[in-house]
Amino acid sequence: MGWARPVASRRQLHIAAGDYQAAVPPMIAERDVPLRAETLAAADDASRELTRFDAEVGHIAAPFASILLRTESASSSEVENLTSSAKQVALAELDSTASSSGNAKLVVANVKAMQAALQLADEISEGAIIAMQHALLGESAPHVTGKFRDEQVWIGGGAISPHAASFVPPHHDRVPALMVDLVAFSRRTDVPVLAHAAIAHAQFETIHPFPDGNGRTGRALLHSMLRHGGLTRNVTVPVSAGLLQSISAYFDALTAFRDGDPNTIVDAVSDAVFAAVSNGRRLVDDLNSIAAGWEDAVPARRGSAVVALRTLLLQHPVVNMGLVARALRVSDVAAQSAINRMVDAGVLVQTNNYKRNRIWHTPEVLAALDGFGTRARRQRV
Repeated sequence: MGWARPVASRRQLHIAAGDYQAAVPPMIAERDVPLRAETLAAADDASRELTRFDAEVGHIAAPFASILLRTESASSSEVENLTSSAKQVALAELDSTASSSGNAKLVVANVKAMQAALQLADEISEGAIIAMQHALLGESAPHVTGKFRDEQVWIGGGAISPHAASFVPPHHDRVPALMVDLVAFSRRTDVPVLAHAAIAHAQFETIHPFPDGNGRTGRALLHSMLRHGGLTRNVTVPVSAGLLQSISAYFDALTAFRDGDPNTIVDAVSDAVFAAVSNGRRLVDDLNSIAAGWEDAVPARRGSAVVALRTLLLQHPVVNMGLVARALRVSDVAAQSAINRMVDAGVLVQTNNYKRNRIWHTPEVLAALDGFGTRARRQRV
């Protein structure tokens, strides 16, 4: 019927016609970064914890790099109130038509954005940042990708106008120069890596250079800088899961940054690292325990399709025969035989009731992933 525009009262329209104040962020490429000694010390401790966890998990044969990438993508999406179960996300990743959850499809898109961020970590540029946001929204909202915004955006206050917003990012005419400045800042080598990444993330969120997807793209940028700075080499530590545990402190830190205090966002990211690593270790332990149980429940000779499938199910807890055959590089018959072994042992359960195009899932892995999400949502006190 064409009722796409929000309905506004005369008073709202009158207010919307008036002037409003948008932020004018400072250029930071050459600006001093005055961090407190205690903030630097906490960031240093968090950095060591990051590299320690990265090394621990990087030496495990199981596919924890991809598992942790997905948990970070899901947690970053949840910061934006985009929630979905591990099962729905895995279904959407297997086949976009298999999941009924629109949020799950957005989480899968966020995985692509995170992958793009890590692939582009060697050269952070305006083009690389645009590519991250395109990977995120290129399928669901292609009209808002491919360039920086050319319109005013705002946070909170309703869709009519920015007058009642909690924050109004800079006018779009300022965005190109601010992004050039941000990229120049990201290439500095005189700021400790974790603090550097946290401040760049906060400046990105202040600029809000896109019509949509800024939060998720900004957290992808943070990971890109952690990888570029060498704090992570093997895995994506789910820092967003740590932010979820004190989401109000995270948003307050972004506000404090806009008010001129860079310490609070560095503190928030440092705290998030400790929470994320603790939760991540628990997930790794849970999955290792599950894998050990499968070895006993479904014994098989080394190099067999069953052994390969046991590893694959940690990475892809929802599968069909086609995925198993492709991933294991075996025939459809061999893939189905391995699936049947796992079904007989109770490791896999059929998800749908079809005789053809069947899908199976592993309840244990999905429960472990959902448990990670539940712990991330448990607020720190």
